[in-house]
Amino acid sequence: MKKFLTLLLCAAMCLSLLAGCGSSSDSGTESADTESAGAESASEDSTEAAVDTDSEWAEISEKGSMTIGMTLFAPMNYYNDDNEFVGFDTELAQAVGEKLGITIDFVEINWDSKEIELNSKNIDCIWNGMCSTAERQETMTLSEPYLYNSQAMVMMADREEEIMADVSGLTVTAEQGSTGEGKLQGTIEDDETVEVSAAEYFADVNYVASDSMAKAIMEVKAGTADVALVDSVAAFGMVGPDTDYADLVVNVDNNFGLQEYVIGFRKGSDLEEKVSEAIDELYADGTVDELAEKYNLTDALIAR
Repeated sequence: MKKFLTLLLCAAMCLSLLAGCGSSSDSGTESADTESAGAESASEDSTEAAVDTDSEWAEISEKGSMTIGMTLFAPMNYYNDDNEFVGFDTELAQAVGEKLGITIDFVEINWDSKEIELNSKNIDCIWNGMCSTAERQETMTLSEPYLYNSQAMVMMADREEEIMADVSGLTVTAEQGSTGEGKLQGTIEDDETVEVSAAEYFADVNYVASDSMAKAIMEVKAGTADVALVDSVAAFGMVGPDTDYADLVVNVDNNFGLQEYVIGFRKGSDLEEKVSEAIDELYADGTVDELAEKYNLTDALIAR
């Protein structure tokens, strides 16, 4: 864990020097002239899907609830030993709901289909430890970042030395549609925070996608995969002493780059502004700091 915290602190300094790396919100509402007789119809391209001419916040406020798309993994959204739905993102979202006077509904989604779920209006936002990427900045309205993250390798503890010496020919898994998969496959370009290119490092492995980060770690536990490439936030939240994965180890010796967690909304949605205003208030009153401490995320928290 100390290596991870050192990585975050060092990489955060590097990140502050970058331009256009996802630190700024991609928010903003595109107003439409509803009285114009010649108004063009909305684009059918799902990646360019825009909100209706009416305010999304007005619709949600009237309805009284907001639906969040997520997957289950600690410490963001998960069920504890008492079968209570908890987590940093879970409780932060619920606190936002209290600020806005609405209820929060959580829906488990297939992460690889998150953009489809969002643009089909099955969910109102994606709030589940989602990393900011150049593509997501183009296709969604993103909140300000709130947590730092990196990619970690999870493996059996008694094989760590062997695996770190050479991953050639091994079976590696990551969540389908995740940043880990994008890094491994090279669809997410390396930036100046990267010391080891994941695409080059894993060039000679057998890659198998998993439905979620939790399942990717389960594959390693079951022996059907040698390595899981997952968010370090998830890895340290799920693996270690007094967990179901005490025989696994998290390795962050390779710096595959720094990421930032954000909340994703439909492109142009005014909902981002309302949610972000509430989060700012929760930063100011100490709620965010309390949740970060509760879930051992203080050193990953991005200050405001």
